[in-house]
Amino acid sequence: MSRIISGIAGGTSLKSVPGDATRPTTDRVKEALFSRLESWNVISSARVLDLFAGSGSLGLETASRGARQVLLVELAPKAVSVCQHNATKINEALKSEVVSVHRGKVDTVLSSFFDEETNAPKRTFDLVFMDPPYPLTDQELAVTLDKVSRVLAEDATVVVERSSRSPEPSWPANLEKLADKKYGETRLWFAEPVQC
Repeated sequence: MSRIISGIAGGTSLKSVPGDATRPTTDRVKEALFSRLESWNVISSARVLDLFAGSGSLGLETASRGARQVLLVELAPKAVSVCQHNATKINEALKSEVVSVHRGKVDTVLSSFFDEETNAPKRTFDLVFMDPPYPLTDQELAVTLDKVSRVLAEDATVVVERSSRSPEPSWPANLEKLADKKYGETRLWFAEPVQC
């Protein structure tokens, strides 16, 4: 069972998604990830988007640490149910409706955030987590990253979690790699919008 590491809801246990369809981020990776994000000062008051959310633990951790708004996006019914359970628990701890859950396909949800005709975003995010299932192909990931790049605030950070054996994601033209770090079987990639 995972837990919230730090912040207002620190120590709160989170429900996990049953079965092996999801791949929870280990506490070791989570601690390293959030240590880096805190050092970059990207969590406080951030609008956060957690895609392929699983149990929602990454987005929920940001809520506990002061994010303004967190949206968990998940398609699998069991995972959606767990996200809703965990979101309710964290919102109660925060005494505020910071976290919401959206059931749907990631690409469809992302498309709803920008106007297809003008390509202008209707909604933007400061921090985006992507922990897609390993079967997602590099090409599918590239398409999703392109959509993510259209809904980012100016100083946003994107975190992609993949198998350490996976190649570097194909970044869209308006997104550039900041850093990457390997933790055993997991590699984290960090990117930000290209500054014009």
